[in-house]
Amino acid sequence: MRRFSQRNSLVTLSDINITPLLDLAFVLLIIFVITTPFLEGGLQLNLPEGGRSSTTRVKQEDLQVVEIEKTGRLHLNGRPVSIDELERALVAESRRNPNMVVSIRADQEAMTKHFYPVIDRCTRNNITRVNLKTLPTGR
Repeated sequence: MRRFSQRNSLVTLSDINITPLLDLAFVLLIIFVITTPFLEGGLQLNLPEGGRSSTTRVKQEDLQVVEIEKTGRLHLNGRPVSIDELERALVAESRRNPNMVVSIRADQEAMTKHFYPVIDRCTRNNITRVNLKTLPTGR
């Protein structure tokens, strides 16, 4: 007669299956790779070189982003607008929020012809808190 030992039933598994953990890591990696380019958002503009980046931070609710394409098309917070619609929207927002900052991202090809009318409309309406986006020097 053969005896069966109880030893085999007490053996525990010493290895951990990490396949689900690796699957999760790869899914998270893919999500971050896909979403990272959208963090800055906005249009693909060829910004001119400029100075250093600002050390002061502006609250997101105080920021109005104006983008100027090479062709002269204007965008306010990602929405296409005309110069008159831009002026009305900025004046209304400055009345609602006195801490408003207008951040202007202009393609370097559009800097003279399409940039100055935006600055002119801001100064005519006493909107003086303006931030000009540029690339860091020597990039």
